[in-house]
Amino acid sequence: MTATQARGSTGDPSNHVFHFFSELLNRRVRTEDGKKLGKVSDLVFRLTEPFPEAVGIYMRHAWGKKPAQLVPWEMVVRIDPDAVIVKLPPSGDVPLFVDQKGWIMLEEHLMGRTILEIDGRKTEVVNDVHLLEAKGKLLLVHVDGSLNGILRRWSLSGLSWQADDLISWKFVQPFSVEDAVASDEVMLSVTREQLKELPGEDLADALEELPAEEQKALFSALDSEKAAETLVEAEPRAQRQLVANLRKERARAIFSEMSIAQVADIFSILPHDHQEEFLEILPNERAARIRTILSKRELTAGALMSADFLSIPASKTVSEALAIIRSARHRGRAPSYLYVSNDRGALIGVVDLRELISAPETASVAEIMASPVVMVGTDDVLDDVVELFARYHFRMLPVVDPEDHVVGVVHSNDMRRIA
Repeated sequence: MTATQARGSTGDPSNHVFHFFSELLNRRVRTEDGKKLGKVSDLVFRLTEPFPEAVGIYMRHAWGKKPAQLVPWEMVVRIDPDAVIVKLPPSGDVPLFVDQKGWIMLEEHLMGRTILEIDGRKTEVVNDVHLLEAKGKLLLVHVDGSLNGILRRWSLSGLSWQADDLISWKFVQPFSVEDAVASDEVMLSVTREQLKELPGEDLADALEELPAEEQKALFSALDSEKAAETLVEAEPRAQRQLVANLRKERARAIFSEMSIAQVADIFSILPHDHQEEFLEILPNERAARIRTILSKRELTAGALMSADFLSIPASKTVSEALAIIRSARHRGRAPSYLYVSNDRGALIGVVDLRELISAPETASVAEIMASPVVMVGTDDVLDDVVELFARYHFRMLPVVDPEDHVVGVVHSNDMRRIA
């Protein structure tokens, strides 16, 4: 049953309504008097038993001009075909989004994820999420593995030619969802042959869920090509575990299926002694090229950073920020960005200095900053820093300590010269 087959409202406890997440995604969020607040960028749920319960509507704003907000589900009055209607508190404010332990986001953590069903069923992909609206709550009750979810997302639901493949949430454990805790009822039960047929990325996810001995046994059953594909896709912790158990002949066969860059990626997370052991079994030319790559990767953001940066509390106004910039003295290159911190000194936003100059002087820095911020840690290696510059094309990136305090910046020009 879809939302069009049973109509009700969040405020009406006598009715219940089923919704598909794909139909709610990007729907307008507005007040009863027509004020537009934004769009549904995602839905946030708390992992409760027996079904996760909606915490609120996540609204991400275009171009990062405004921090992401969370409309608490208690504010939702009803879900109309063209908008989600909410009632604001007397202050008229919508709180900022602050992630919490035990929360998951449907678009971020579930859509497109691979799941393994119990009872030996085939591997599925989450193409949609089925929601139940009743008694003022919104519950996550099923995931849909059919192609219909993709069609609904493209507004082509009229082309559906198969039944929805709804799997009850209690039989589903999401992979790679931070803080996701499965109940005792949730199991991962697939055969070795089924896992061997999975793509490398999905197989890596499945291997990471297995105990060490089962992980070792399953990986040893893969041929060299599939093992290499899986190893490349695995998380660093799993990579270290899998490589540590390899015999030299097996390791040589697997590494021969990988590019030099891929092998260097694996070696970069190994202890130095293990690096040397594996380098000895590689052909001399490949070993020499990998050594060259590894020597560069030993450089970290902390070693490459400059102290020429500007940071300011979010509570300051544009006028105050400009005054700070004018009074600052820089021995090196002039900073391109102004980094914004909260009351604990942690980095929460960034402002391009060119935008700061054109902003109203009475506006607060928090109003014009972009958030979240792309940042690097002091221990991040050169390759990771270069990849971020290539992806985002920033002129500089902030370097932060474990508490997200800005301790320096790295410049794109420096990375181009070194890499």
